Amino acid sequence: MFSSVAQWIRRVAVRHPFLADALLASLLAGPAAMAAFDHAGHPQAPPLTGAVGVAAGAFLAVTVRRLWPLPVLFATAAATVVYTATTRYQPPTLLFPLVITIYTVASRIDRRRMWRIATGIAVPLYLVSLFTSRDDWWAPQNLGVLAWIGMATAVGDATGSRRAYVAEVEERARRAEQTREDEARRRVVEERIRIARELHDVISHHIAVINVQAGAARHVLRQQPAAAGDALEHIRHASDTVLRELGSIVGVLRQADDLENSTEPVPGLARLGRLLDTVAAAGLRVDHHRDGDERDLPAMVDLAAYRIVQEALTNAHKHGAGAARLTIAYTPEEVVLEVTNPIGNAASGGGHGLIGMRERATATGGTLVAQRRPGNLFQVSAVLPTSPPTKPKGRP
Repeated sequence: MFSSVAQWIRRVAVRHPFLADALLASLLAGPAAMAAFDHAGHPQAPPLTGAVGVAAGAFLAVTVRRLWPLPVLFATAAATVVYTATTRYQPPTLLFPLVITIYTVASRIDRRRMWRIATGIAVPLYLVSLFTSRDDWWAPQNLGVLAWIGMATAVGDATGSRRAYVAEVEERARRAEQTREDEARRRVVEERIRIARELHDVISHHIAVINVQAGAARHVLRQQPAAAGDALEHIRHASDTVLRELGSIVGVLRQADDLENSTEPVPGLARLGRLLDTVAAAGLRVDHHRDGDERDLPAMVDLAAYRIVQEALTNAHKHGAGAARLTIAYTPEEVVLEVTNPIGNAASGGGHGLIGMRERATATGGTLVAQRRPGNLFQVSAVLPTSPPTKPKGRP
């Protein structure tokens, strides 16, 4: 019950700081003002006007201490010194607002400057308290002024240091999160550029074949009707145009070191055996299963399937326990890839490799799911369509 009330008060104070300060000021100045009215006319009581003025000044100082911390501190300290020197009485109504204001200033400015200010306030207050009282200099009521000011300064300085530390930690966390997001976006862009390059290679190869076949057909059909020759001529020109456009668009994406590998064949599942030998040499045992009859896949699907298996086995080697199970299932309309491995000491999943695999699956119109499975296993499952989607009936 008490903790819930304290949390509610803390939330209200954070959302409405001036309202909280006004309530605190009322708790400090209200009883003093009522006591002044109750003791009005008593021989040893201070003048009513002065007591009410002190209560009003204390209320105002605590209420506006967040707006003008230093002016309010100096004004409160000066009022306390003057009032004590003239009345030979140091009311708690002024001392408590002074301590609160010192705490507020100490939590906002640097430590060295604050201790100079606190010393400049404490010494005059101690001296005026000493000269206006009949007690010795080591009396508790005289040294108490120094103790209250020192305590308020120390607590305020600690609060300010903790606030600065929390702000620095939050800023570091924000920068780290921003860095991770930027890195993820950069990896996605790099992967998309890589996919675009490979897409360029695939399309260029097939269009080059079309170009050669169209030229050969035109040569064979010289004696055929002119309409057929004109159509084949259009095919050849169109394929030449596509090649030039693709080369100009994707050429700017290629770096100088990419030109050395430009003649390398595009990988596909036909090179899966070489990939399995490579990962086995690296120390990963792969249990390979195939369901259905193996067949030729569309170039982009074949390439995406190979890259997804390659990346999934790489992740299994890095984050797994040294073994993996690979299943490739062929159906009439799609190919399903599953890579399952036991999770090792390192956390599996959530890296940039999964982003690239999802990008490749999406580029072919497929889907990819990476998730933990019962038995401390991690599984990557991809479904890639091998034929274009059929158009619904009744639609153009």
